Amino acid sequence: MKKLISISLMLMCMAVMSYAAANNSPGDDYVLIKGGSFTMGSPANEDWRSSDETAHTVSVGPFWLSRYEVTQSLYRSIMKDNPSDNIGDNLPVESVTWTEAITFCNELSRAKGRTPVYTISSDGMSVTWDRAADGYRLPTEAEWEYAARAGTKTPFWTKKVPGADDVNFYGHYPYQIEQNYFHDEVLETRPGVYRGHTIAVGSFQANPWGLFDIYGNVGEWCFDLYGEYDISRNNNPTGVASGTRHVHRGGGWNDFGKNLRSAYRAAAPSDNRLPNVGIRLAVSVDNALRDKVTISESAESTASKPSAKKTLIVYYSWSGNTRGVANEIRRQTGFDAVELTLVKSYSQNYNKVLNEAQHDQHIQARPALAVKIDNFDQYDTVILGYPNWWASIPMPIATLLESYDFSGKTILPFCSHGGGRFGQSLTAIAKLAPNAKLGEGLSVHYSGGGSLSKDVTKWLAKNGMR
Repeated sequence: MKKLISISLMLMCMAVMSYAAANNSPGDDYVLIKGGSFTMGSPANEDWRSSDETAHTVSVGPFWLSRYEVTQSLYRSIMKDNPSDNIGDNLPVESVTWTEAITFCNELSRAKGRTPVYTISSDGMSVTWDRAADGYRLPTEAEWEYAARAGTKTPFWTKKVPGADDVNFYGHYPYQIEQNYFHDEVLETRPGVYRGHTIAVGSFQANPWGLFDIYGNVGEWCFDLYGEYDISRNNNPTGVASGTRHVHRGGGWNDFGKNLRSAYRAAAPSDNRLPNVGIRLAVSVDNALRDKVTISESAESTASKPSAKKTLIVYYSWSGNTRGVANEIRRQTGFDAVELTLVKSYSQNYNKVLNEAQHDQHIQARPALAVKIDNFDQYDTVILGYPNWWASIPMPIATLLESYDFSGKTILPFCSHGGGRFGQSLTAIAKLAPNAKLGEGLSVHYSGGGSLSKDVTKWLAKNGMR
């Protein structure tokens, strides 16, 4: 009997090994995600949904997805470099650009004896994905959301709203805290600890399909360029063919609960380094699609490019912290500056303005500006300042971005914050000014303290402004 059981177990193991080999298994650290159909996006009644989350049915084929986010140890072993802010072998790599992420995929493929999947054009503007290749790659946006949901239709795969004991995020601000800030006892999940940095991969429970840190720790680059969903392309979609931003999903260590939702879409230029964005790897299954997909970054628009280079500082400040940073930038550069004011100002009472700010974000209000910027077209660079309100831009900044043509201009963002750095404000800017180039940002803790002058000098130099 024991011999028969041993033979049966051996045959089962051989069958599993044969199945894995036949389906191009990258190893134990990967999960085979079986294909299927799901509703991508969010329903109209999902709280804090964005207008770009149109719900539509999508089908994806099978693929392998890494259980863990790429660690600094793995990244460094392949690229001989580690761009991360928070250093540690088992911490996820972050501050890696999208371009560096796909380059890493190709180099890892070569190191593992697999065929690289990406071909990058000589000018770096186009990338072709060979879907028949067996190398490592980034998941598509559809694949990422399908795997993150793990068969669920709710905002999160968890039955309960995730808290700081479940996810590494800005734990003071769980889902729906914004409209319940002064009576958080009504929340399903109460505020918890904010760690303020990345932690070791796999520190929390995996989702039902065996994926760790699918929410929080670091967001994860996807292959797709950002754009409105084309609901007519619902079979293994790869996003728009051309655009200026790439999608990253899942939220990071400094994101609010609303930005961890399965449907939430973040976006950034391919050359941006974000301390809360990293990589999760995918590998195609042998019987997946065999075609090639090419995506192209749109050439920078020149519609509003001036003949002479000029720079403008534009900022909105409520408490004065952002104004102080703007004044220091102006002191060092002598650039023109405009402070935005409103036709109907926000309350000067701190508690009241918290409610007003979140309300305007919730409904995506566009408060009227009392200031008009004359000759805006003469500036080719806009240094844009604001306080981080509820992990995003104040809505007066949204009004500004929609009121003027930023095409062809460079935006250098700076913000004052209480601990979350930029939050998702850079995504908001990227979406509202899709034809502008985004330079490296400066986040200042409250008023910046004694290091403000040096921090501003260093930041200006990095952006070629000194």
